[in-house]
Amino acid sequence: MGEIVLKVSLDSTKSSADLFRYFADFTTTNEWDPNTVKTTLIAGDGGLGTTYSNTSKFNGKESSLVYEVIEYKPNELIRLRGENKNIVAVDTMSISDNGASRTFTYEARFKLKGLGNLVAPLLKKAFNKLAEDAKVGLRKVL
Repeated sequence: MGEIVLKVSLDSTKSSADLFRYFADFTTTNEWDPNTVKTTLIAGDGGLGTTYSNTSKFNGKESSLVYEVIEYKPNELIRLRGENKNIVAVDTMSISDNGASRTFTYEARFKLKGLGNLVAPLLKKAFNKLAEDAKVGLRKVL
């Protein structure tokens, strides 16, 4: 099946700096992502190379990944890569300034490993639920 891509874009009147400061701290998933069970900082200051432990609920089961910040452009973009034995996830949070408002975009790309890749098409509904849940949570903090 290849990659599964979820994307949510929402507008906010908060400044780019405020949005970046909040989302660059990946532990805030505890506040806005209803599928996050717990995210904790492992090491780093939030910038490049910072690592986080994330446990999320997906399709009724808990899954843990270690994420690393792989791209960091202040007030514009944060990209993290997470991996475990079953999946590789790349989460990107970007901010575009539109004058009076900002557009915040959250994109999650998932690549299932091994046999998981074979059942990925059957999980489309569960992945779409992840996107909808994230959208609801993001609206609360944007």
